[in-house]
Amino acid sequence: MFTARDDSHLGRRVFPHPVPAELAALVPRAHHAAWPVWLDPGPRMLRDVLELCRLQTARGLTVLSWLAAGHRPEEVAWLWPGRRLTGPRQRLMYAAADAIPGAALGLVVADWTWIMGTRFAGQVMAPYLAGTAYPDDGFAAAQATVTLMRVWDRQAEARAALGAAWAACRTIADWCKAAELHASYGHEVPVFTYPRGPMPQMAGVRPWISRLFRLG
Repeated sequence: MFTARDDSHLGRRVFPHPVPAELAALVPRAHHAAWPVWLDPGPRMLRDVLELCRLQTARGLTVLSWLAAGHRPEEVAWLWPGRRLTGPRQRLMYAAADAIPGAALGLVVADWTWIMGTRFAGQVMAPYLAGTAYPDDGFAAAQATVTLMRVWDRQAEARAALGAAWAACRTIADWCKAAELHASYGHEVPVFTYPRGPMPQMAGVRPWISRLFRLG
């Protein structure tokens, strides 16, 4: 649950209420993903990365919908498989994304537009996704960081998808940090977001990003 207020200088700000422990525990697990740890020059790796971006974006938005509502379903095992997102799992995650209040989804879109416009995007995105995906394996995290940075630099068609996965995962982590500070100190703390940037050219944005972020 949360409170949203408009600020004349900073725009709409979102202040999370304290998050139940069983809900907060989903956030680090939602970051776990099998990002590649080596660069394959063939097309298969790019397809796999794009599918994993879609899964991680939808997974992050699903958790965000539960954070915004203040509770989670009893059964969440369907959230964790790393296989391609299709069928009933896709319908569940997309429906959860549809239920996110506009103020909460705006946090994700703000981070996404920022990373799409900064020249430091690869250096920000890659270590975050890799480090949170492999929290107990420094070697895999380092290798995945290098791989994702190279994908960002060399495959322009993957940037919007990588940025979307980073923004969705980053937002749920920042939501929990703000909620934890609220619980610890008794004062509302806004969710951190990067400054919102211009909307990327839609020609380079995949349809699933437009669908999940409600861009159309």
